[in-house]
Amino acid sequence: MTLNDMFNIGLMQGFAGLSLFSVLLLMGLGLAIIFGQMGVINMAHGEFMTIGAYTIYMASTLVDSYAPGLRQSYFLFAIVAAFGLAFALGWLAEWALIRHLYKRPLDTLLATWGLSLGMQQVFRSTFGPKEVSPTVPDWLMGSWVPFEGVDIPINGLFVMGLTLLVTALVMLAMYRSRWGLRVRATVSNRMMANAIGIDTRRTDRLTFAIGCGVAGIAGAAFTTIGSTGPTSGSLYIVDAFLVVTFGGAASLLGTVASAFGIAQTQSISEFFLTGSMARVLTLLIVVVILMLRPQGLFASKVRKA
Repeated sequence: MTLNDMFNIGLMQGFAGLSLFSVLLLMGLGLAIIFGQMGVINMAHGEFMTIGAYTIYMASTLVDSYAPGLRQSYFLFAIVAAFGLAFALGWLAEWALIRHLYKRPLDTLLATWGLSLGMQQVFRSTFGPKEVSPTVPDWLMGSWVPFEGVDIPINGLFVMGLTLLVTALVMLAMYRSRWGLRVRATVSNRMMANAIGIDTRRTDRLTFAIGCGVAGIAGAAFTTIGSTGPTSGSLYIVDAFLVVTFGGAASLLGTVASAFGIAQTQSISEFFLTGSMARVLTLLIVVVILMLRPQGLFASKVRKA
């Protein structure tokens, strides 16, 4: 193998790391909003990702059956639908379950774990136990060849673009909108936020729903690079929590940096090691850094009573 071949393989591995980074970041953003800003340990977060993936699959099935002429344009509208459905179900879950468990983290963990198992069973009963894939538009197929020996999948480029757009919108909403101001005020001091007229309960519900909606977008993006099954989302929940914890529990910037570092470390190390050993190496590096800096890469204030 020549030096040029190794360089090209390294570039493609790095881009594969960016694809993994995109999925981890979308999952981590939703979880950072829920866990970092609200202090809720949502073990069902992966299932909201699965909801987004199945929304794309259902839209694809309906288009193939009743409106094949929309096959090239349905995907973008289906992403919006994935966010909307995950948002609505997240709103319902917060109203029916989560709002009764604030300040009880262990109970929240167990309750959302039970919710996760229940949602997985609903997926099995509705879509079957086998993995499914939507019909991807033609413009997401193929690859871009910047120079000879390097093939970059177009679907990976799309996922990266979608991730950058969602990240920018979340940052803008958090720091330039009334909702973001209310969230930051509630995180800083709940009692004072209530005293100045902020409806913190409604803020909690909206925040939880938005976090679930972002997970739905992650699921929509996931369909372009993998098939969807009842447990697809649960495979990413540990990595998502790792991203949020490593970056700093309440830091969106830390979530971005953490997702990038973890994804690139794992992808590049897979070129030299087996997949399992690359994962062990990544976890070892994260653990060592957390031992030296327990608050994560970017420390931020957490919610007070």
